[in-house]
Amino acid sequence: MRNVKPTQPLAQLHVPDGTPWDRACQRTTHVAIVAHPDDVEFMAWHAILECFQQPDKALGAVIVTDGRGSPRCGAYAGMTDEQMRVVRIAEQEKAALVGGYAWLACLGFQSESIKSGATAALHEDLRHVIETTRPRVIYTHNLADRHDTHVAVALQVIAVLRSLPAERRPARVLGCEVWRGLDWLSDIDKRILDVSAREHLTTALMGVFDSQIAGGKRYDLATIGRKRSNATYAASGQTDQASAMEYAMDLTPLIMDTSLAVQTYVAGLIQRFGDDITSRIRRVGGAR
Repeated sequence: MRNVKPTQPLAQLHVPDGTPWDRACQRTTHVAIVAHPDDVEFMAWHAILECFQQPDKALGAVIVTDGRGSPRCGAYAGMTDEQMRVVRIAEQEKAALVGGYAWLACLGFQSESIKSGATAALHEDLRHVIETTRPRVIYTHNLADRHDTHVAVALQVIAVLRSLPAERRPARVLGCEVWRGLDWLSDIDKRILDVSAREHLTTALMGVFDSQIAGGKRYDLATIGRKRSNATYAASGQTDQASAMEYAMDLTPLIMDTSLAVQTYVAGLIQRFGDDITSRIRRVGGAR
């Protein structure tokens, strides 16, 4: 955010390798915009792997909320919300260093404000990030996610991108899996991303978030299981072509055609899923 301070008082901007902020933004090609600390590392391996140690690619990460409301137990059970916020942002900064991110913008919003629709400030912050970095690809949450904050962030990303001149929009926008898998999408709608490489890196990145894993949720095991399951069940008539895959909802049509209603687009995805099921039943079941 060149010469612009984020709107929230607890927002933090961080460049892991110490490069000046403007220069880090200028080399950005991919941006992940997510709701919570750890969402990038659990949902967007493809973004991380695409950019890791690549001279012509760089990933920036935007974390919208501060993580203070996360469930906790064990060593974290007695922490206040403020203590938890500090822990989660510190974990996110560590992940940005391990993952080789170009920069990290923790915007410091609280989840309730995002879900309630009070998003003018978030719109402003996201617009500044996107206009400054001009990424080619954006990863965010998918519109069928079960987490209200995730969907609210995705909708805000879409709204911001639609508000930009066409030439300033990214070439590709992908909605990733967290609180709902996307294996249900019809093959024509499903974007399949091979994330087999550098398993040691993606495992290490998930392990950074001890407050979530030791704090009561085995997100690491669930995430690995989902991506391996995607790879094995991707096709029934051939051997595995990858050891891990992410599925994504292609949000690009919503960016390219601003007259297309979000609800209409999602309804079309669901309709094609339903049509696929009924046509298969007719095909293999005859008149039954």
